[in-house]
Amino acid sequence: MDPETLKYNAQQEPRHKEVCDMLAQEIDRCLPEAENKIWHAHPVRFLEGNPSVGFSKKKPGIGLMFWSGADLEEPGLMIWHAIG
Repeated sequence: MDPETLKYNAQQEPRHKEVCDMLAQEIDRCLPEAENKIWHAHPVRFLEGNPSVGFSKKKPGIGLMFWSGADLEEPGLMIWHAIG
């Protein structure tokens, strides 16, 4: 896992850290070619220089975000959902 993502995750309260760690591991597993950066203060993976997927702490929990979700050819990725 990227050191900056580890640092971001470590700053979360325990129940949110667990979710962040799981998301980071799954995103890394599914998009090993993606560049990992902290962007606008949260972890984001970039494909070919474009933001693709990331997560962040939101008031109701951890938000998983997709940019250009329609390009991924998966139904329902335009919906924001908080976990935790």
